[in-house]
Amino acid sequence: MLYREAGQFKTTYAEDMAVFPIRQDRIGIAVILLVAYVGVPLFASSFALTSVLIPMLVLTLAAIGLNILTGYAGLISLGTGAFMGVGAYACFKLTTAFPEVNVLVWILASGFFAAAVGVVFGLPSLRIKGLYLAVATLAAQFFLQWCFVRIGWLTNYSSSGSIEAARRELFGIQITGPGASDVARYLCVLTLLVFLTWIASNIVHGRIGRKWMMVRDMDIAAELMGVRLLPTKLLAFAVSSYFCGVAGAMLLFFHYGSMESIAFNIDLSFQILFMIIIGGLGSLIGSYFGAAFIAALPIVIKFAPQLVGLELHSAHVDQATVMIVGALIIFFLIVEPHGLARLWQIGKQKLRVWPFPY
Repeated sequence: MLYREAGQFKTTYAEDMAVFPIRQDRIGIAVILLVAYVGVPLFASSFALTSVLIPMLVLTLAAIGLNILTGYAGLISLGTGAFMGVGAYACFKLTTAFPEVNVLVWILASGFFAAAVGVVFGLPSLRIKGLYLAVATLAAQFFLQWCFVRIGWLTNYSSSGSIEAARRELFGIQITGPGASDVARYLCVLTLLVFLTWIASNIVHGRIGRKWMMVRDMDIAAELMGVRLLPTKLLAFAVSSYFCGVAGAMLLFFHYGSMESIAFNIDLSFQILFMIIIGGLGSLIGSYFGAAFIAALPIVIKFAPQLVGLELHSAHVDQATVMIVGALIIFFLIVEPHGLARLWQIGKQKLRVWPFPY
């Protein structure tokens, strides 16, 4: 009875096309942000922040980037991990070359380098699509990973081949590097994610997003209606790679602190792809659901059996995680291709008409 829009009249076009047209949704978003900004820093443990929430939020941003390309524009990419690596290495070089500039500026700027690389590898999308485009982006994954290993300039000729996050402060509080508090890093990641999600939401709900969906549904019909395919597809690659690049820089500076090229391998690309398949293609909230599910599943498998006195080895947890994720991918592709986001929409619709069935 509480989730009912009766009496909420819309008198303008902007109110009718709002992302959250129902008052209860706006209140729910405000409550979630209040809990995320106030409740979590006060009550969450260091383990929850560093091992669950920070990587989950970073991977959510990468999933949003891939969802823009695959879910909204209908273009498959298997090079997400490499594009994240471009952002991480670009941010590392920028922070070492210009240490006086705030690191948050360079994290946001590093996405433009990933966007430029994404546009280059997105050029074949005008001629090929589907499996062939996936293979082309897979070539990007291996080529960029080779560059991370072979080009010593990217790591400042480090003997170990790794890149490290330098100590940087914001308003006198250290937010990156050794010694940065978990709460400071969490709040930085959360703020960047909320800001970029707002940007992505405005893009996909505007003229650009409608062009992407036209190309996704039928590119020939979209071209006949005046949509220029090459700029539209390249813009999708650029925006998607930008989000992935920023996510890669955040992964280095706010989560790991030190990374090697192997961290941006093909496994990371598949992990992001699994997130949007389970969460829901063509849905920003699906990216959140998918990332939360993938990040929380190993922890649930490890600690849930302990409630009944069972102890699982770490290797068994990894094997069980892979099996469950694989089974769920097959399930969602057959039963509900729009993933958890569609189940969330169905649940909300049932709640709006309750106690009536329709």
